[in-house]
Amino acid sequence: MNIELKELTHEDIALASRIDRSDISENFVDNLNTIMEYTDYGIAHGCIGHTFVIKKNDVYIGLIMLGEAIEWETDPPEMKSEPFYRLMGFVIDKKYRGKGIGGEALEMTIAEVYKDFGVRPIALGCHKENEPAAKFYIKHGFKKTKYMEQNDIYYLRYPERT
Repeated sequence: MNIELKELTHEDIALASRIDRSDISENFVDNLNTIMEYTDYGIAHGCIGHTFVIKKNDVYIGLIMLGEAIEWETDPPEMKSEPFYRLMGFVIDKKYRGKGIGGEALEMTIAEVYKDFGVRPIALGCHKENEPAAKFYIKHGFKKTKYMEQNDIYYLRYPERT
């Protein structure tokens, strides 16, 4: 696919704001400013993980955040038994969807976080009405749980045990 992951910084905000996600509700995926706030919080509090802009041919086409899961009251019980990562803010510009870029970006991000910080299970919340995203995550090894956080259903992915 020839995509590149670049750590998101405040200098990237103007270019990253051009990512066309006009067809995706903020109920489905947090906006860029919220993800930058979470990133700043994580840096200030020593949380591990990465927030990347996804680039193709020097064009910002997506955003993804995978980092240390800070416990939420609504987290499934299995998340409370061992350290987890939480996936948030993952969006691909609508012109680039359906081309395998999202899957490649997700797997590249997971590999990078595992390499830099160690292997852990991954959790995410997917809006109960966002069926395309739910299918995408299941295709990439996430399992739907019965637990919810507001309108989001939790999905969990465990590392392959070798």
